[in-house]
Amino acid sequence: MALDGPSGAGKSTLARGAAEHFGFIYVDTGALYRCVGLRALRSGTPSRDSAAVAALLPGIAIEMRYDERGAQRMLLCGEDVTDGIRLPEVSMYASDVSAMPQVREFLLSMQRDMAERYDVIMDGRDIGTVVLPGARLKIFLTAAPEARARRRYLELLAKNVETTFQEVLRDINLRDKNDSERETAPLKAAADAVILDTTELDFEESLSALCDIIAGRYGL
Repeated sequence: MALDGPSGAGKSTLARGAAEHFGFIYVDTGALYRCVGLRALRSGTPSRDSAAVAALLPGIAIEMRYDERGAQRMLLCGEDVTDGIRLPEVSMYASDVSAMPQVREFLLSMQRDMAERYDVIMDGRDIGTVVLPGARLKIFLTAAPEARARRRYLELLAKNVETTFQEVLRDINLRDKNDSERETAPLKAAADAVILDTTELDFEESLSALCDIIAGRYGL
């Protein structure tokens, strides 16, 4: 199953909840790009220097593991970076490197291989349009920028990250622009995607709506 949507739409949290509910494996593809972004950031590589980022790829080893609770953990060259890849500066790096064809090709086979081997809920920005165009169910999850920024702001505060709502909203709007206007695999809903707008929904209502769509399509 493919779940796409803009930054801060709640894809990861909702996909994880739905996967747990139905016994699927959750795959957060955005975390893969965040790992590449983190590697570029740490090396001092400019986020939009495609040649320099491409040169880093042969030395990048990314693993997805699952802890005893079934939560996805991200390892970058053996280091658990699950929390580090969620920082705002890494988000912007991830947005830039994800626009690079070399990076997308580097990660594509990993994503498709997981979908072939397991029953997955895979989230990202081009899953239904590029990574898994033949997915049985495609959902495009969205919400107003202000609602997404509010959720992300509260999430960062809970992690003791110093920021402001206006900074988070600015980053959300900038990432929306970058993701939707990039030449390679721009963010957009697949023609056959089900649109789920959660602007006026809380988490439980959003999860219930998502699970209803999945159950209806798969007869669960």
